[in-house]
Amino acid sequence: MGCCRSAGGFEALTVWLELEGEKRRVELPAEVGKGGVIECRVDGRSISVDGRFLQAGVLSLLVDGRQYRCVLDGDVVVIDGRRFGFQVEDPRSLQGRRGAGAGTDGPRPVKSPMPGRVVRVLIEVGQEVEVGQAVVVIEAMKMQNELKSPKAGRVMKVAVDVGDAVGAGDVLVVVE
Repeated sequence: MGCCRSAGGFEALTVWLELEGEKRRVELPAEVGKGGVIECRVDGRSISVDGRFLQAGVLSLLVDGRQYRCVLDGDVVVIDGRRFGFQVEDPRSLQGRRGAGAGTDGPRPVKSPMPGRVVRVLIEVGQEVEVGQAVVVIEAMKMQNELKSPKAGRVMKVAVDVGDAVGAGDVLVVVE
């Protein structure tokens, strides 16, 4: 996740959340992972949020007296049963600087978005895959998540087996 200095002067993670077709800029303090009351900004407006982790990838938020249950599911966050796409802006990322569609040259990893357990490996080393093809299924928080190839190419490495425990950010497969 990327950190940057926000307009208000605090170190922040910038997340773009797509709500009903509109992208919203959400700035979270870098220490957001600690839980508790934080000041964040949504489209420049300051909001006080009380966040508590219920388990890995599941967060309870209290905003203006309303409680929300948030579940991370790949590049989607599920809030009270509604799914919203999101992107994390990382100013240090070459892919972010080169723009959409960039970064398809060279090997690309498929990483676990959250801690979980591998329940299926759908490919093998040397196999040709298409962009968006499911390669591994992990189970996290009693939900199965299909992880997909970021590009068309050949599977260069499979780093996991069925039953393996994985952490957030662990490389599961590499496609070249």
